[in-house]
Amino acid sequence: MQNAAETMSPSTRRPLEGLVVLDVTRVVAGPYCTMMLADMGARVIKIENPSDPDYVRDFPPFADGNGQRQSGFFAQYNRHKEGMTLDLKRPEARELFLQMVRQADVVVENFRPGVMARLGLGYEVLRQANPRIIYTAISGFGQTGPNSSLPAYDNSAQASGGLWSMNGAPGEPTRVGTIIGDLAASLYAVIGTLAALREVERGGDGQMVDVSQQDAVFSLTENAVVNYTSTGEVPVPLGNDHPFVRPYGRFPCQDGHVFFGGYTDKFWREACLAFEAAELLDDPELATMERRFDDDIYQRRVLPIVEGWFAHRSKAELEQIAGDRFPLSPIKSIAEAVQDPHILAREMMSVATLGGVPFQVFGSPIKLSATPTQSSGAVPDLGQHTEALLTEWLGMDAAAVAALRAQGVV
Repeated sequence: MQNAAETMSPSTRRPLEGLVVLDVTRVVAGPYCTMMLADMGARVIKIENPSDPDYVRDFPPFADGNGQRQSGFFAQYNRHKEGMTLDLKRPEARELFLQMVRQADVVVENFRPGVMARLGLGYEVLRQANPRIIYTAISGFGQTGPNSSLPAYDNSAQASGGLWSMNGAPGEPTRVGTIIGDLAASLYAVIGTLAALREVERGGDGQMVDVSQQDAVFSLTENAVVNYTSTGEVPVPLGNDHPFVRPYGRFPCQDGHVFFGGYTDKFWREACLAFEAAELLDDPELATMERRFDDDIYQRRVLPIVEGWFAHRSKAELEQIAGDRFPLSPIKSIAEAVQDPHILAREMMSVATLGGVPFQVFGSPIKLSATPTQSSGAVPDLGQHTEALLTEWLGMDAAAVAALRAQGVV
């Protein structure tokens, strides 16, 4: 019997079509959230200050397009959006924003708590304008708590959320090599926004979605919290090792490194057979997962065996030997990952076009069988759609728009 996913054919319709999102965010924690909503079909209107736009428009890498320097970094997080300029410090702009809120479903902002309220556009004001509005606020430390007003970057979240202290080589705490606090906060913001949307669809009111970068990082610390609260043990950096699972980590090979995760009895057996070491299966010191986890046995027996298997073989050879028998993955550079046939087959490379320049960027990891996401698309120039939004959406005439431009409101 076929399941529903097998009987549905993909359509050009996307799951969030009809949803209108006002994007008052900059950098990554926020733009990434709204980009994911746009990939799923939401109409996202990115609002920037005409004299102080999203400053990642000036982040590398750059390419020349339409006579201007275009940022690939900006392009990567702002595809499928419409671009509008509004100086929200101006009363005229605030009134225009409230008119838009009355016709929108979601507002996403990533200012420090209190900034929108000081502009006269805090959650309480917006919900008066539209009780169904979902107000998603992403910040370093959240809307409540003693540290809520502190400035923050991704590194602030990695440091205060505990992740920095656990990562890196022994004795050398090291930040995670990507902006995990920004990215995780954006992911949780999408989840929270969709949950709040579900409540509105059931007839309820909108609500605030409060996402903290520190909270997001703290929730990514695996077993560290429960281990500390249960045993008092404070995690320290372990490099590429796991705190108790072995063998499970990075191992050198002829042309680089691989990840090998042959720690269960099943996978250890398969690895021994694959590397023609069946005699190890009868070795009492190595017979059980618990024995192989023992630090002395691991260092004295298991580690030399595994290193011997890998030392004179290439990443490609090892991947072929492992096949689907046990976990083994080459540790790939970004150059290798971008050209990975599986990455390409999963449509994880897309094109974001900014100023006529096609930037190759990562695609959407969300795969829907009936209403698929769309990741390749256009990125707005600063304020590109301002006039169309004011005239076609808000019903203003061209003279009124020209006056707003002359006053610096848009």
